[in-house]
Order: sequence, then structure tokens, then C-alpha cells
Amino acid sequence: MIPQTHPPLSPAAPERLVHHSLVILDFGSQYSELIARRIRETQVYSQVLSHRTSAEQIRRLAPQGIILSGGPQSVYTPGAPQCDQGIWELGIPILGVCYGMQLMVQQLGGEVAAAERGEYGKASLWVDEAGELLAQVVDGTTMWMSHGDSVVCLPEGFQVLAHTDNTPAAAVAEPRRRFYGVQFHPEVVHSLGGMTLIRNFVYHICGCQPTWTTAAFVEESVRDIRAQVGDKRVLLALSGGVDSSTLAFLLYRAIGDQLTCMFIDQGFMRKQEPERLLKVFREQFHIPVQYVDAGERFLQAIEGVTDPEEKRKIIGREFIQVFELESQRLGPFDYLAQGTLYPDVIESADANVDPKTGERTAVKIKSHHNVGGLPKDLRFKLVEPLRNLFKDEVRQLGRAIGLPEEIVQRHPFPGPGLAIRILGEVTAEKLAILREADFIVRQEINRQGVYGQLWQAFAVLLPIRTVGVMGDQRTYAYPVVLRLVASEDGMTADWARVPYDLLECISTRIVNEVRGVNRVVYDITSKPPGTIEWE
Repeated sequence: MIPQTHPPLSPAAPERLVHHSLVILDFGSQYSELIARRIRETQVYSQVLSHRTSAEQIRRLAPQGIILSGGPQSVYTPGAPQCDQGIWELGIPILGVCYGMQLMVQQLGGEVAAAERGEYGKASLWVDEAGELLAQVVDGTTMWMSHGDSVVCLPEGFQVLAHTDNTPAAAVAEPRRRFYGVQFHPEVVHSLGGMTLIRNFVYHICGCQPTWTTAAFVEESVRDIRAQVGDKRVLLALSGGVDSSTLAFLLYRAIGDQLTCMFIDQGFMRKQEPERLLKVFREQFHIPVQYVDAGERFLQAIEGVTDPEEKRKIIGREFIQVFELESQRLGPFDYLAQGTLYPDVIESADANVDPKTGERTAVKIKSHHNVGGLPKDLRFKLVEPLRNLFKDEVRQLGRAIGLPEEIVQRHPFPGPGLAIRILGEVTAEKLAILREADFIVRQEINRQGVYGQLWQAFAVLLPIRTVGVMGDQRTYAYPVVLRLVASEDGMTADWARVPYDLLECISTRIVNEVRGVNRVVYDITSKPPGTIEWE
């Protein structure tokens, strides 16, 4: 997973060096992050940078290779994103993917034009000349296409490595300068020979070594945290999720009692979760946690509120105020620890960096579904040891440092908690109903062994009542919606095809055991067009 003797580069600090790494220049592809993750699966560090990154900046980074991502535009369109022409003179291997290949061809003197027939979805790749890039890629294997333009004339020195039925130049190369291009997307799961191609580029063409490992990252992070923090105190807002929990374990290993974990219970947690979190940290691992019971305050704050965005804003504001009061009571603190991950870094363009020290100062806590945000006059220096990791890497790290599997595998949970899984007004009665229903959902998917197969699984309480019959008596009670989805990253999701017996068991138990519910329905909407959460 994770290497090196120098901290990985962040987009906010392009001058920091990384060895045995690849740089991905992003031209707006929906798959740029996925390319980075696939590279890391080879245990080589990768980072996504803007296509505007200069050749000189890249030279200072000294990467082993460069990948040009795909993108939604046509390279011949006025204003289409370009890269610094100087990258072709760096002497570094370059792989262009889809738009990246077309840009390579155009900038080096070839020609790209609209194809007579676009190519979208699966296509068979026919290998003409494997070379180093396509070594061991099976002739006729399936690759994923998504393009309306094609290369019509190659630059001098280039040769065709492979074609499809609709694309004469589906893979090209200029071996002398180690320039390669593919019209398909090897990074997506539908490209069956994609990882073979990626390994060829990473190991054989770029000469990278698989040094991005969990053990190396832990050792490096502990050293970096101690060097950054010194003897100062660090505050961490603990949520119980895998990110903040892994961060707490890592920080405690590095600085011990200099860390203060604060858990603000806003009253919208699932049944038994606050108690279980405190037990794991305090009793099992002896990491002190300051527990703040603010449930009554939060419930009063959203009394009568039905608009979901207004709920989020109020809960966020209350969180800020409680956090400010408690941090002043427990402080003073010099550092705030945040579970910022690499996707947050890629997407964030507003990092505040001190030009003299290079340190980032906090003006907000990382947004968890619109919860968070510190007042501008409450300032800390940030400690963000996870900011170069993807979610799956955080899970690997959590396991490596001894985090319990129930936390490592915990499904994503929104910051506002059950408050946005109760549609309409939130009351103590509705919270009690939803907690019990949600608890049954979790019990049964765990008992039947499907928890790990799902991205999220939860119950939603609707603000209506329906007619039912129980014991020959007419009932008028709430319906509960089951939402069980499968996904790789949460960006898209599909409703889970779980066994009918599981759905029947959950439905029967909820109706029999949860007073106030007489109907259970199953949400079979994918994302898109729906979202995973209902509010």
C-alpha cells in the first residue's frame, strides 16, 4: 500500500518529493481517482494532479512515470484542456488513456478527428504487436471503451499495438521514448486485461518497486506525527467511523496521552453505538475519550423542522457550538486532527497554507454530510496523517494497527445520523422507533452473513401512517423502508439482490417487535437516479 522516506505530495504542496511514484494528470475524467487506486493496488504510490501542473513541477517530483487521464472533451475543440508541452522532454515514461492518448498524439504531431462510429461499452481488443505494454494481455480480451473521437494519423515514430473492430489504433506506442497510449480504460473493472496492462506499465516500463505498504506507512506516519506535534496537545473529534477511529489509533500510538478524543453524541446515533464505541476505546484499548452527551440540545434545536437541508444546517451549527465550548473546556490545544482522505484533498481547492511555514490552518472540520465547520476565529494547526489514503487503504491500515473488524468494516453513516433517516419532523418517539427497526436490520444482515457484501444497509421512517391489521384489530402506524445497496465507492450504487428469506425475516421482526410500525417496504432504486440516503 504505502512507502517511502519522504511524505507523499499533496496538490497543495507540489514541491514535496515522492520516490517510486506515478503522477496522474487529470483532464476531467470520472475515472482519474480510479486510475490512482489501481496504481496503488500494485503497491506503488500514485497521486492525481491538475493537467495544468508544469513540467518543471513534475520534474521536481521525480516520478517514475506519468499517466494522462481521460476527459469529456475533444482535443481539437478550442479551449480543450492541454498539458505542458515540456513533459515530452522529461525522459519519463508516459501513458495516455482515452483523451490522454489523443492529446499525446495531437501534441506530438499526429491527428485526431471525430470517428465515423463512436465506441461505448465493452469491445474486444485484438493485439497486433504486444510490446512491453500488452505483454501477457490475452488477444481478444474485453476492454471498456467510451469515445467518439479516434486517432486518424499517428506521430512520427509511433506504431499500432492493438485495434478493435471500430478503432484501428486502440493502443499505440513510441517505444524509444517510452510513450504509450490506449483508447480504452484499463482502470475500470469491465476491462478484463486492464490490470495486466497497468502492471506492465508500472513495473516493466516505469521500473517501479512495490514499496507502498501498510507497515511502511505506519512507521513513517508515527515518525512524522511526532516530528510535527512535538510535545503539544492534539484534539480529535471522534465519530466512531473507520476514518476517525483509525486516526485515533494511529495518533495514540504516536503521541499517547497528548491526544484528546472528543465524542459528541448528538442523540442521532444507532442503538448501542455510543456505548460500544466508548467500551472499545476505553476498556479494550485504553484510549481515553471525552464523552459529550448533547442529545437533548440537538433534538430541541430541530424541533418542528421538516426541510432536510434545514435539518442539516441546524445540526451542523449546533455541532460547531458544542465543539467550540468543549474544546475550550478541555484545552488549550495546538493541533486539530482530521480524518481527511485523499479524495477530499483532490476535490478541495481551498486549503489554507501558511506561505512561510507551509502548515495548513483549520477553518473547518471535514464535512460529514454537511456536518462540521469551525468558526474562523477558532484556529488550529492541522494533523492529517490519512490525507494521502483512499478509503480502502484506511481499512487496510485499521486492520494493521489492531482496529476491531466491526469498526474497520463499518458501513458509512451520515453525520446527522438518524435525523436524516426520519423524513419530516424528528421526535423522540420516531427516533425510538427507527433505532429499533435499524437495529433489527443490522442484526439480521450480520446473522445471515451479508453485511460485508453491502455498502450500506439501513431503515428509513416515513412521515405517513398506513392501515394494517394485527390480532383482528385495525392499526394505523408508520411504514419503514429498507435500503440495502451494493457499491464500490458510493458514487454509484445498486439495490442489493439479497435473498427473499432475509427480507421476510427483517420485515416480520420489525412489524412484530417495533411498536408503531405495521408495514415494511424495500427500496429498489439505484444511484443514479436516486441517492443512497433519502434526505
